[in-house]
Amino acid sequence: MLVFVFTALSLLSPCLATIPRPRGVAISMASFYKPDVPFQCLDGSKQVPFEYVNDDYCDCPDGSDEPGTSACTNGKFHCTNAGYRPINILSSRVNDGICDCCDGSDEWEGNIECVNNCKELGRKMREDREKQMQLQDSGYKVKLQYMEEGKKRRAEKRAEMETLEQSKVELEALKNEVEARKIEVEGPEKEAKEKHEQAWKEVQEAKKAELDKIKAETAFYEMDENKDNRVDLVEIKAHAQFDVDNNGEVCDSEAREHLEIGEEADHVDLEHFMEKVWPNIRDFYKSPAEQEDKGDNQEIEPKEKPEDNMLEPPKATSSGVPDLVVPPTGEEENRVGENKTGEEEAMPEYDDETKQLIAVADAARKQFTDADNALRDAENAIRDLQNYLNLDYGPNEEFSALKGNCYEYTDREYTYKLCGFEKATQRPKAGGSETTLGNWGKWEGTPEDKYAAQKYENGQSCWNGPNRSVKVNMKCGLENKVTGTSEPSRCEYAFDFETPARCTEPPARASDDTHDEL
Repeated sequence: MLVFVFTALSLLSPCLATIPRPRGVAISMASFYKPDVPFQCLDGSKQVPFEYVNDDYCDCPDGSDEPGTSACTNGKFHCTNAGYRPINILSSRVNDGICDCCDGSDEWEGNIECVNNCKELGRKMREDREKQMQLQDSGYKVKLQYMEEGKKRRAEKRAEMETLEQSKVELEALKNEVEARKIEVEGPEKEAKEKHEQAWKEVQEAKKAELDKIKAETAFYEMDENKDNRVDLVEIKAHAQFDVDNNGEVCDSEAREHLEIGEEADHVDLEHFMEKVWPNIRDFYKSPAEQEDKGDNQEIEPKEKPEDNMLEPPKATSSGVPDLVVPPTGEEENRVGENKTGEEEAMPEYDDETKQLIAVADAARKQFTDADNALRDAENAIRDLQNYLNLDYGPNEEFSALKGNCYEYTDREYTYKLCGFEKATQRPKAGGSETTLGNWGKWEGTPEDKYAAQKYENGQSCWNGPNRSVKVNMKCGLENKVTGTSEPSRCEYAFDFETPARCTEPPARASDDTHDEL
C-alpha cells in the first residue's frame, strides 16, 4: 500500500514527494510550504520569511503560518494518524496536554505521553467497515428481490386496473339496461297493486262506516233511558262525561252544546244524533257498563260491532208513533264482535295476474341490484388500485414490501405498531385502547436523500395540544423491523426502522483509504 501511494505521488509530482513538510502540514499542502522562498499566507493577505513558519508567533491573519503550534487560535494542525484516518484539529489544541491525534503528534513538546493507537483504531474501523459492507451486501440482495417483486406487483395492478376499467364500462351499460327493464315492468305492477289496495281500502272504509253506525245507534239507545226513541237534556245530564267545566254536574248549556240544539229544543232524534252529536262524542263516549266497570275518569273506546248485526231502524205503527227499539243485549254485543281479534284484518292476497306482475318486477329488481352491486364492487376495486398506484414506493418499487404489513416494538410501557404506508399506533402494555399516532403522509428525508425518512401525520390530538405525528427514520437492515421509539417533543414521535430497502450496493473492495501519508 505504501509503495503504491509513494510511487503514484512520485509520478504525479516528483517535487511533492521530496519537499520537507513543517509540523502540522498535510502532504496535500506541502507545496505551499517551500523553505527556499518566502511563505505566502494561504489567504493571500501577506508574505513572511519562511523562518516565521511555526515560530510560535502568529503572523498570518488566517493562522496558516503556525500549523504546528498553538500560537494562532484559527490555525489548523494536521494529524497524519498513519494506519488510521487523517484529521485536522484546531491549532489551539496543540500541546494542550490532551492527546487529540491517535499518533500523539499534536503533543510534540512531550508534556504528556501519548500512546499511538492508530493501528488498533484502524483495524477496528476496517472490521466495522467490513461488517457494514457485509450488511449492505446481504441487505442489497434482499432489496433486489423487493425491487423485482415491487415492479411485478405494480405491473400486475396496472393490468388489473385496465381490465377493471373495461369491465366498468360493460357493467355500466348492463346496469342501465336492467334499470330500464325494471322501470318498464314496475309500472304495471304498481298500477295493479294500487288497484287491489284501493279496492281493499274501500271495503275497509265501508266496514268501518257500518261499524261506526252501529256504535252510534248503540250509544243513542243506551242514552235513551226512557226508550222514547229520542235523547233529551235530562238523559244527557245523567252522563258525567259531558261535564265540560268539571264542576261536578252537567248543566243545560253543556247538554245543549253536546246535543247541538238551541234554547227552543230539548231533545234530538236518531237521525240528528248520528249526524250532529255522534261525530263530536265518539272518541270519549262511555257506555253505562264501561262507566260502571272502569269509572268515569278512564277513557274507554266503545265496543265495535260488525255490519251483520246492524240495528233495524224503528218502524212506525198504524198510529204513526214509532215502536220503542230495544238496544242489543250483552249476548248480541258479543255476537257482534265475535270475529274481532284486536288487530286489523289482513289484506287479502293479490290475484294471480297481479302476482305474476310482481314476480316479473321482483326478477327485474334483483337483476338491477346484482348489476348495481357488481358495478360498485368494480368501482371500489379501481379505487383501491388507484390508491396503491398513486403511492411512491421508491425509485425501484423497493419499499412496496412494507405496504400492507405491520411491525411492532414494545418498551417498558407501550407497544408501538407501524403499518407501512397506512398508520402508526400506540397501546399501553397494561391494556387499553389503541391511539393513532399518525396516518401516512409523505416521504420526509433530506433533499439529497428523500427516502431516508417517512412522515405519518394527523394522528389523534393530544390533550390541549397538537395532533400526534411520527417521523420514521429508515436505515439498512437485514429485515423489516422497528428498532426503537422516542418522543423528541410533545406529541411528536420518532421511530427507528431497519429495512433491506434502504441498503445500497456496496462499493468494490478497492484500495484502503487508511494508507500512511508520506
